[in-house]
Amino acid sequence: QVQLVESGGGLVQAGGSLRLSCAATGNIFAINNMGWYRQAPGKERELVADMRTYADSVKGRFTISRDNTKKSVYLQMNSLKPDDTAVYYCAATLYGSSGWKDYWGQGTQVTVSS
Repeated sequence: QVQLVESGGGLVQAGGSLRLSCAATGNIFAINNMGWYRQAPGKERELVADMRTYADSVKGRFTISRDNTKKSVYLQMNSLKPDDTAVYYCAATLYGSSGWKDYWGQGTQVTVSS
């Protein structure tokens, strides 16, 4: 069964750092774009970063990276602000036994205290 497994969320003070990890598991033959989204309470889910772009609100503070050998994507988050508080979701387009499909991780909570 193909899935995305996330880790690395938590509680941090403003100005601190966190690193999120996401690994694609299962029978995967190819990976297209991988990225991170977030959803704050009462707000719509928004793109944080993928391999092509960053949200304006995180430019210069967040860095996305990918390790193809591990089928993983990471999000290094520095200079965190309370506005970064949200559930963060990994997303990817993967080619498995059922062809190309879009997948989402289960979400990991990031809470930034002021």
